[in-house]
Amino acid sequence: LCREPVCVPDFDPSLSMMAGIAPMNPMMPGLGIVPPPITQDMPVVKEIIHCKSCTLFPPNPNLPPPATRERPPGCKTVFVGGLPENATEQLIVEVFEQCGDIGAIRKSKKNFCHIRFSEEYMVDKALFLSGYRIRLGSSTDKKDTGRLHVDFAQARDDLYEWECRQRMLAREERHRRRIEEDRLRPPSPPPIVHYSEHECSQLGEKIKDDSKFPEAVRVLLTWVDRGEVNRRNANNFYSMIQSSNSHIRRLMNEKAAHEKEMEEAKEKFKNALAAILVQFEQIVSVFRAASKQRAWDHFSKAQRKNLDMWRKQAEEIRNIHNEELMGIRREEEMEMSDDDMEDVPECKDSDDSGPAAQVEALKEENDSLRCQLDAYRNEVELLKQEQGKASVAPRGEEEATRQQQLSFLQQALQGMQKVPWRPLQSGHCLCNPVLKWIRGGKASCLTVICSPTSITSPPTSSPAGIISTFLHVHPFGASIEYICSYLQRLDTKIGTLEVEALLGRLPCTFRQELTGVGASLEKRWKFCGFEGIKTA
Repeated sequence: LCREPVCVPDFDPSLSMMAGIAPMNPMMPGLGIVPPPITQDMPVVKEIIHCKSCTLFPPNPNLPPPATRERPPGCKTVFVGGLPENATEQLIVEVFEQCGDIGAIRKSKKNFCHIRFSEEYMVDKALFLSGYRIRLGSSTDKKDTGRLHVDFAQARDDLYEWECRQRMLAREERHRRRIEEDRLRPPSPPPIVHYSEHECSQLGEKIKDDSKFPEAVRVLLTWVDRGEVNRRNANNFYSMIQSSNSHIRRLMNEKAAHEKEMEEAKEKFKNALAAILVQFEQIVSVFRAASKQRAWDHFSKAQRKNLDMWRKQAEEIRNIHNEELMGIRREEEMEMSDDDMEDVPECKDSDDSGPAAQVEALKEENDSLRCQLDAYRNEVELLKQEQGKASVAPRGEEEATRQQQLSFLQQALQGMQKVPWRPLQSGHCLCNPVLKWIRGGKASCLTVICSPTSITSPPTSSPAGIISTFLHVHPFGASIEYICSYLQRLDTKIGTLEVEALLGRLPCTFRQELTGVGASLEKRWKFCGFEGIKTA
């Protein structure tokens, strides 16, 4: 195409959209082939295009647009058919170079070729020439004329470049998402340093600092969990734990300060709410005064309607605020009543000589003992039934072991049943020992409660039965010292060696296990009478 516009004196103006207006040549420099965006009501009008060695005549506007194939992804190559037989590569460049930079031309011996542009949008400009009739110079020879057919072409180079570009965009998107996730991800906690004497001394100073205390406690907890404590550095760990414990007073003071601030804020809110409620009462009083007959008659109908609506709204808001204020006051009264209820048990506990408290405590202990006795009875009955249903005749050591375990369980049950229970009346002293169940709190074992004035000797029962009862309520076992301390409350003459010898003689009823790790390793005795019976 020529760079300079060529005037056509004999051009028919009826081909333009409006008569009397010279049409614009779409091949003019700066405009390009593709016309500016137009609406659907304004059809595209194609003009005659003059080149140096050829002329392009537009197709009939009444004919439908030429059909094209589906556009391949990343298409930069077009198929051009209908070329004149005498067309050269120079002519093709002259016609299509205004569409954009041409990368390559593959011309066939027949009247078609493939043109590859440098950009995708240039293909749309080339498709604009589809349907044009081409004539070389002023010749009317059939070999110098043709009808152009431009369509999308599928090329491997275009597809490869498009796939490369899509992969690059995908990488950029993944990189952007990774950056966004890293920005939104919470920061990872710093790694815990390994234990050393130097780090231990520095940690001891950090624990004493209020600002570094949370981080230092986390390091100390990790060291303890890792098992860094041993006999050489136990004193260092003890001092750090002691420093951690000293922060409890500071934390309690901070909590008290925050509670004080909260109470002050509550009081301030309550006072402000009371003042607002007073103003609401005044507003409602104004509406009530205006509703009286001597003032109400002077208002118009519309004014009365508005006044009535405003009065109802003010009363509703007043009632809501009043209920909120009453709720706050009820909560304060409930808190005060709870404090009073907490003070009353303290007074009762302080008075150890109160007979009523002892009566209630002993009743609870009696109920617990009865439940335990019922459980033992049920277990013994079940064992007897299982023994009676056994089809295999008893033989050897298994039957002897089972009989021995049953006898020990019966002795334990008889030993518990021998403990007398007498309800304590006011003014009476507790003369008989009572086995008390305490499942939790500071004590988790069977203890013997006696009157402070006189302690009688415990009833005679089998030591193995008492130990079985004691270990049955200790599922995790107990040390020999713990067992002896319990038995010595019943009989002071019992020694550790005697108890340990007794437990060793009954391997089917009592089992010794090692629990703990390292310095906390401890030997504990457990009750295994039921396990042996179940497995048998």
